[in-house]
Amino acid sequence: MAKRYPLPKRFSAATSEKGYQALRDLNEQYHFSNNYLLTILLENLDHYADKDKLDAVFKAFIEEYGQPAPHKMKSD
Repeated sequence: MAKRYPLPKRFSAATSEKGYQALRDLNEQYHFSNNYLLTILLENLDHYADKDKLDAVFKAFIEEYGQPAPHKMKSD
């Protein structure tokens, strides 16, 4: 029997329609909930994302939409 991966942190996350469609497409392919998909993607980001390309994506987003002021994330 497969082990269940615990997801103790819960939070609301807003996303664009394009981002949500990407989650639905991944769900259709892998059958994980959005919470698991986001966990898998974020915990393994260094394994599949090219750092330079990721940096370019963030820079392009910041150029178009701006960037919030830096702040520390809450820790529980």
